[in-house]
Amino acid sequence: MPDQKPAAIVAAAIVSQPGRTVYPAPYAALVAGRDKKALGDPFGLANFGVNLTRLAPGARSALRHAHSRQDEFVYILEGAPTLVVESGETVLRPGMCAGFKAGGAAHHLVNRSEADVVYLEIGDRSAGDKVSYPDDDLVLAAAPDGATRRALHKDGTPW
Repeated sequence: MPDQKPAAIVAAAIVSQPGRTVYPAPYAALVAGRDKKALGDPFGLANFGVNLTRLAPGARSALRHAHSRQDEFVYILEGAPTLVVESGETVLRPGMCAGFKAGGAAHHLVNRSEADVVYLEIGDRSAGDKVSYPDDDLVLAAAPDGATRRALHKDGTPW
């Protein structure tokens, strides 16, 4: 019998992943104020992921990055994060959203306000995705198992 998944859950009951990151030590501290709840995982979603993410004041969603194969979408629920892309910055408000096509603009959110920011982030789980970080000596690429990512320097050497 297949593993039984719930039909519905209370999002607040999902265990958070505070500070969880695949970033190597020099960069991990930059996302220390980020707390994620993987909303899609309890349902066994495999084609896309949904995170309920909270950024403390001063925290970042990620390093500024772009995906090679994955589309990404954010929807702001609470607070006023600053969306940072190469072409400029935009303060987002509740009810606003932003989307990032695979291979498109590098981006991240920064909470420059005095209050927490809460948003949904949705992304597909395309195999072979590579994440590039134009401001940092970092690339995340699929590990040999294909299921996890490994951190590399831009020259391809492992961290």
